[in-house]
Amino acid sequence: MKLQKIVNRLQKLHPKEIDLSLDRIKVLCEKLGNPQNKINAISVVGTNGKHSTINAIFSILKEAGIKCNVYTSPHLQRINERFVFNNKELNDDELGDLLEKVEKINNDNSITFFEILTACYFYKSAQYPDNLNLIEAGLFHRFDATNILKKNLASIITSISKDHLDWLPKNERTIEKIIYEKTSSLLNSNIIVSKQNSLKTAEYIKKTISENPSNKIFFNEDFSYFLDENGFFYFEDKIGSLKLPLPNVLGQFQLENISTAIATLRFLKFDIKDEHIKKGITRIKNIARLQEIKSGKLKRLVKNNRLLLDGSHNEDGSRVLNEYLKTLDCQKHIIIGMMANKDHKKYINNFKDIKSLTTIDIPGQPNSISGIDLKEKFNNIPNVQYKKNIEEAIKSVPLKENDLLIITGSLYLAGEILNLN
Repeated sequence: MKLQKIVNRLQKLHPKEIDLSLDRIKVLCEKLGNPQNKINAISVVGTNGKHSTINAIFSILKEAGIKCNVYTSPHLQRINERFVFNNKELNDDELGDLLEKVEKINNDNSITFFEILTACYFYKSAQYPDNLNLIEAGLFHRFDATNILKKNLASIITSISKDHLDWLPKNERTIEKIIYEKTSSLLNSNIIVSKQNSLKTAEYIKKTISENPSNKIFFNEDFSYFLDENGFFYFEDKIGSLKLPLPNVLGQFQLENISTAIATLRFLKFDIKDEHIKKGITRIKNIARLQEIKSGKLKRLVKNNRLLLDGSHNEDGSRVLNEYLKTLDCQKHIIIGMMANKDHKKYINNFKDIKSLTTIDIPGQPNSISGIDLKEKFNNIPNVQYKKNIEEAIKSVPLKENDLLIITGSLYLAGEILNLN
């Protein structure tokens, strides 16, 4: 209860959810003693794959006995998810005390919710100067609250695609502008670039970071991977090759994220052994990214059918999700809810051979599109229907033996599903 009261107060410190500027967080962090200057960090920017790449790195480092602090967003079920120190999520009392202390130092000055949370993370992370910090950038990066570090060990650029276009001027809603916002202000250290969804995107990234004097390594030039038909995948970089077991996460796109994680740790010469990598990639915690729900209230509604949860919410996310679905020999049913500012038609157009599609409302999200309006946008798709809540939607899906049900379209929806389940 104490934690929620503090969160409610912090959410009222600024009239906007997002206000792109670094001024407010710099002022607060100066009051806090500039803790961001006292930490070792790997920064992760991009559109898709940031969270998965961080979790792969985290899992490998835990196997190697290396302590980490982790900052990610958004949270799915509890705000505590954003705050990991010494490999453990803060409990309610610890987080409440942290937020309350920084709140008092801020002294009611205007600051967005994400900015003050980021300041809280930096403040706490400075208490663990020997830990490695894994920091996920929020919206874009150039004016993101995480972008006040003066130094870091590396910047990772995951897959970049069009998303959050409503935050850009109408005449600048291009992939080139997004790449500029995400990569033009990276620090001079080391830059690791993941596999991109097109050669055009990869070339724009290269061009944008060309003046940055960092050491740079690129997927397919400096590291790569390939699948083996015998149930292994092989990673290769300039150090050598690794024969690895398949990870415990689904989808080929996760192999891309895991390869980037491995490339980063090997390039930075962390004290990790091959065995740490092999074990780490089979123990990745990756919630709502092609997560199979194997038990719980909602799982019982689908009985023996598989239930997958995926928080993808943009065109590229649905593309890689569909690539995975195409590998499955079964009928696929989709339940979907989305935020209003997404390109709904481009998202859904990537899916092929869908047996049924059910739109729903996302409860408690005023910035979401209603399920009824979403259904109207999808009216050219056969077997599309609307249901007002997730339980009605699941019960209405005509599942047959071996059919698959996947719930997708939003991380906010994914959080609701996990809480309901």
